[in-house]
Amino acid sequence: MLKNKKFLNKITLGDALKILLELEDNSVDIVLTDPPYFLDKLDNNWNYQKVNNRKNTWIVKSLPAGMKFDKQQGMAFYDWYSKVADRIFRVLKPGGFFSFSSPRLYHRMASAVDDAGFNIRDCLMWLYTQNQAKAMGLNHFIKKRNISKEAKNDLIQKLDGWKTPQLKSCFEPIMMAQKPAEKTFLENMINYEVGLININAKTGDNMFPSNVLATEKINNILDRCFLVAKPKKDEKGFFNDHQTVKPLSLCEHLLRLTSFSKNSVVLDPFLGSGTTAVAAKKLGLNYIGIDINQEYTRIAEQRLADIEADANIFEKGKEQNFTLLKQSNIFGLMPCYSKV
Repeated sequence: MLKNKKFLNKITLGDALKILLELEDNSVDIVLTDPPYFLDKLDNNWNYQKVNNRKNTWIVKSLPAGMKFDKQQGMAFYDWYSKVADRIFRVLKPGGFFSFSSPRLYHRMASAVDDAGFNIRDCLMWLYTQNQAKAMGLNHFIKKRNISKEAKNDLIQKLDGWKTPQLKSCFEPIMMAQKPAEKTFLENMINYEVGLININAKTGDNMFPSNVLATEKINNILDRCFLVAKPKKDEKGFFNDHQTVKPLSLCEHLLRLTSFSKNSVVLDPFLGSGTTAVAAKKLGLNYIGIDINQEYTRIAEQRLADIEADANIFEKGKEQNFTLLKQSNIFGLMPCYSKV
């Protein structure tokens, strides 16, 4: 019998740390989430207007969200995600826990989850080629120095091509953690119907699922091994202005990899624009979505409504197609369904 009826297959607006306390023990099969990475402006106080505001983002005193380096970010992330992981541990069955992160602070997230009692089973790499270069030149600061114009020009020339130590980031780590199995994996699977991976969730050219994933074509070798079906260009929705939307195909793959029961419940406590919920719904799974920003919950609800509308159109099309087939069956043959 499914639990958490108040939250099941719904999106709840609010603070995840508070709402997680209301979920029942051992009631969730899989957690798939993309939490705040705690880079500048992208912490647990994530504000829609602040993050989306692009005004003056190209001057040093007002960097784009996530560009500022601060040692305290990692410490704050660890403290906060320790609380998150502790509450997820209680509600999760002995099963799966996936969480995206940034390369720079992944170690803080994994340590918090490890210290909460989970087993870190693997680290998946989502590989891509397109991203914003984050390294910055120092010419702006050189020009402010109290030295001659000639000395400034000389220093600028010497440091040509040398920027702050931030490489262009072309992958995101995905933590694969697990609440420890009860007794053996077999006993756990019999009792909870979760805890193993599905090797039939192939990637690329029918390859065994690996810990490297790509959702865009890179080259024949990588595509053959690691490519997950490329997401459609319009899957986000024209109304979706979330800054870090994850590919639907990637989330579907991760859920196929770990969801065994048709009654599986997928939790995303930081739902954002709703990709986890959309993926779960498309796969016929249950979901629980939580987000603190009303703007994002509205986007997520719209995306879910669009999935529902598309499904209704598909079923209506099948019915119409079947009727036409029967009407056109001039040879008196048994009517047949056609795949649409």
